Amino acid sequence: MERAGLAITSGRVLPDWIDLNEHMNVAYYLLAFARAVDALWEIFGLTEEYVRTHSSSTIAVESHVAWKREVFEGDPYVVTAQVLAYDEKRIHQFQRMYHAGEGYLAATCEWMNLHFDTGKRRVAPWPDDVLARIARFAGEQGAPAWPAEAGRRMQVKTPLFSVRREAS
Repeated sequence: MERAGLAITSGRVLPDWIDLNEHMNVAYYLLAFARAVDALWEIFGLTEEYVRTHSSSTIAVESHVAWKREVFEGDPYVVTAQVLAYDEKRIHQFQRMYHAGEGYLAATCEWMNLHFDTGKRRVAPWPDDVLARIARFAGEQGAPAWPAEAGRRMQVKTPLFSVRREAS
């Protein structure tokens, strides 16, 4: 299987990450994806030093994880990133976790992040140099297709029960 997005981090499924079903626990997928966000931020220049010297950081305001196939203790993985959209204060990005040995897609994670002034506790514009790095990354990823998992909503198609009321 060909990987979509640009590879930004990799690792192995640790023994502590395994649950009672003998596969990687859901919480650790999010940890692996969050670490991949940190790796992407490094590419954009959003380092610990940046946070200290600019009194700015990022915050996640929404994320959606979709599990595709199990990974097990010791399995190698790689996470790719794709910038879906950005503006002067926001970035919508999409990550994919692949089994690094067998190549299959294990999970995806969609994120909406905001640039944040830590002193004012408010959303703030990206500095020009960071914005330029985001643009460069987006340009380097080519013209990938919109991920099928991005922007999806959860629903039971034909529920036996739903708190949602039909319009009369």
